[in-house]
Amino acid sequence: MSRTLDVITSNLVGVARLGSGWSVAHAGARPAQLLELYEFEACPFCRKVREMLTVLDLDARIYPCPKGGERFRPRAKELGGRAMFPYLVDPNTGTALYESDDINRYLAKTYGDGTVPLALSLGPLTALSSSLGSAFRLGHGGRAAPSKAPAQPLELYSFEVSPYCRLAREALCELELPYVLHNVGKGSPKRAAFAELSGKMMVPYLVDPNTGAAMFESGDIVAYLRATYGA
Repeated sequence: MSRTLDVITSNLVGVARLGSGWSVAHAGARPAQLLELYEFEACPFCRKVREMLTVLDLDARIYPCPKGGERFRPRAKELGGRAMFPYLVDPNTGTALYESDDINRYLAKTYGDGTVPLALSLGPLTALSSSLGSAFRLGHGGRAAPSKAPAQPLELYSFEVSPYCRLAREALCELELPYVLHNVGKGSPKRAAFAELSGKMMVPYLVDPNTGAAMFESGDIVAYLRATYGA
């Protein structure tokens, strides 16, 4: 897929979801330890949880589990008993959950004010629009590609609805590269610290502690990931 078509179809995902996962709202208590999410980018139900993470301004350790993946799918099944995604593990409370709606209600109650935004609480309509978004991307971020495992998780500064962040997350997912997702949606109080770290408020921004690399621009990030970790 050409770069132009990639950007257009990635934008259409946000259109299908009416901009859900753009800004912070209803945030509450902050977890002491990172949440852990087993998911894959193309999964429409996983998208719902990632949107909620942006809304609540929550960071998470992401374990990509694309179809055909052998790095984290077995671990997810061992932990929860099923190869079903998304699967959330909260080490702060000892809670582990399947089902996107159950996860989002839990996150809203535990780390928000109890509110699940309308765009994430319309039942079949939410699922349908999220599935439409996945269809626009023609399976990108859905199937594993051969890769080398990093010694340490990477870090990605992102917010869910950004079409450029999506392209970076798809590559991380397909290569089964674990990463810490730092959500910096509109209104996030973390934006100032991020801008100080990176030099400007622009995402996606990838930090690789394994090589010391740090970069903006989704095209550069995708090329870097494939060259560094692709088999």
